[in-house]
Order: sequence, then C-alpha cells, then structure tokens
Amino acid sequence: MINSTQVSYFTFGGYFNIGLFKYLFFLIIMCLYAVIICANLLLIVVICMNRSLHEPMYLFLCSLFINELFGSTGLFPFLLVQILSDIHTVSAPFCFLQIFCVYAYAAVQFHNLSVMSYDRYLAICYPLQYNTQMTSIKVGVLIALTWIYPFVGVAVTTSLSAPLQLCGNIINTIYCDNYSIVKLACSETRVNNIYGLFITCLVVFGPLILILYTYIRILKVCFSGSKQTRQKALSTCTPHLASLLNFSFGSFFQILQSRFDMSSVPMMLRNLLSLYFLTCQPIFNPLMYGLQMSKIRSLCKSLVFVTLLLDPGPATSDTQPSPACPASRGAPLSLSCSASRGSQSSPSARSPPVIEPRCPQFPSPTVACSSWGNY
Repeated sequence: MINSTQVSYFTFGGYFNIGLFKYLFFLIIMCLYAVIICANLLLIVVICMNRSLHEPMYLFLCSLFINELFGSTGLFPFLLVQILSDIHTVSAPFCFLQIFCVYAYAAVQFHNLSVMSYDRYLAICYPLQYNTQMTSIKVGVLIALTWIYPFVGVAVTTSLSAPLQLCGNIINTIYCDNYSIVKLACSETRVNNIYGLFITCLVVFGPLILILYTYIRILKVCFSGSKQTRQKALSTCTPHLASLLNFSFGSFFQILQSRFDMSSVPMMLRNLLSLYFLTCQPIFNPLMYGLQMSKIRSLCKSLVFVTLLLDPGPATSDTQPSPACPASRGAPLSLSCSASRGSQSSPSARSPPVIEPRCPQFPSPTVACSSWGNY
C-alpha cells in the first residue's frame, strides 16, 4: 500500500551548491528586481499623471505594467531568500500562493496582449469608428475581464491541487509549479489533468487565436493602404509583436518542461529558461514601449530630468516689480494698469484721463495685470 499524506512543506530539487557564487547571484537577482520595479513604476506614474495618455492603448499598457509588478513580486523575493538559504524548503500554503501568483500573472499577460491587439485592430482597420467603438466603459470592462477571468481560472486550478494526497514532497524546480505537485499525488488526478489542459488551451491558445486573427486583418489593411499607413501601423504594432513573441517563447518552454521529461537538459539551462518569462518580460516591455513610443519617451524624459533642468530661486516679495501688463501682450508700455499711477497733483489741475488696458479674458484691470505678471 502506498503511503500518502497531506504534506506541510515542499523541498526544491532544482537548487545545487554553488559556494560563494550564491552572493553574486543574489546581487544580480536583487538588481534585476530593483530595475523591474523602477521601470514599471515609472511608466505607470507617467501614464496615470498625464491626461494626454488617458487613451485606451496607454490604459491597456498600464494594466500590463501592473501585472508585471504583480508577477515579479510573486517570484523575486522568494528567489532571494532561497538563494541565500542552505535548506531549500517552502511551506505548502506559501507554495500554493506562489502557484496562484505565477499562473495568474501568465494568464493575465496573455489576455492583456490579446486586448491590446484588438485595440490596434480597431484603430488601424476602423479609424473613423474607433472612438465610438472603444468607449471608456468598454475599456474598463475589457481591463476588468483581463484580470477577473484569469484569476478565477487559476483559483480553480489551485483549489483542485491543494487537497491532493501526496506520496512525496520534492519538486525538481526552483519555484512552485502546479503540475510538479500533481505528479506527486498518490490519488486519482484525472480531473486535475483534464482541467489543467482545458485551462491551458483556454488561457494560452484562445488569446493567441484572437491575436492571429487581428494581425491578419491589420496586414490586409497595411498591404492595401499607402506607405504612410504601413509605417504608422508598423510603429504601433512592433512593440506589441515583440512582447508577444518574447513571452510566448518563455511560456512555451515552461509548459514543455512541466508536462514532459526534460532530464536530458542540463539543470542550469532548465532553471534559466524556466525563469525567462518571469524575469525578461517585466524588463523587456518597459524598455520596448518606453523607447519605441515617442509620447511615453518624451514624458519619461521630462519626468526624470525636470528637477535637474529647473532651478527656481527663492521668491522674495520685496524685489518683485509692480505688476504691469507686458508689451508683448498687446498693451503699450506707456499705459498704466491702474488709476493709481495717474497724476497726483491738486484736483484743480486737470490731467488727461488714464487709459486702463484690459486683457480680454479677465473682467477687471487688476486681475488682468496680476495674471500677466505671473508669466
């Protein structure tokens, strides 16, 4: 009879002794995590703080960057602890939490990329109907579905694996993987395998089919349109296609590694490739979109270097000149802004009336003069 039990912790078999090099790997991983956080946060702040970027394409990008922060946080702190540890174990609840975070990140990423391809499809193939088709309500619904649907699907996957009776607790990876735990089960896992294949096809191949369809339609429009249309479509679609291919490659290898025997591949190479879609994608996307899209690039530069370029001096009230409407605004220099600048002679001395220049958008001379003086 096979011994089965509800394990309280798992041991990782993907780690091996590297001596003092573990401190070097720790430093590399920590720097990588810091770069991911800074790059993605910078772009999120730029998109949220600038009203000119409150458009569907940039809002979908913001959702993409938030997801990359979510996925990185589910992996990198755990990796940093495991690299410095001598015993590579993790508690069962935390392991299933990591499975949820990593799988939800991958599912949200594919759905986000498919929604972005749909947005580009409408913008390029139906430019006149784009504003009526992609309303703010529709954008909100698409972003909500991008997150809710994958979260529900991955939650079901995790809930099916958590109650399994296991015959061991050694996982031959460097982070928690759902199928590696399912393979340790002594009980029947047919439901887990069927649902796992179903949700994988739904989460991966469903968005990929939508992306393929939209890009076929975009290519038809590009080939039948002018050279300017092709250049504009290429400039907006290149970052998305590069991101899609990069993430698909990493995800495809991870699916192969979890479903098939990869013992013939060296352990170091397996570990690096299993981390590829979780480490390279969160760095690749901010660099690609930040450098390729001129609107984001210019706003990032202004946000980063504004404190270096501007050096405002201390404001002193006694050194400021009296407010006057500048001549560049159309008011002659000889005209004063208030009647107090007129002649101070006796009432009997008749002086010519003082003409008060009014700036057309202000109701009174006093407001007008103080407003112009601020420029």
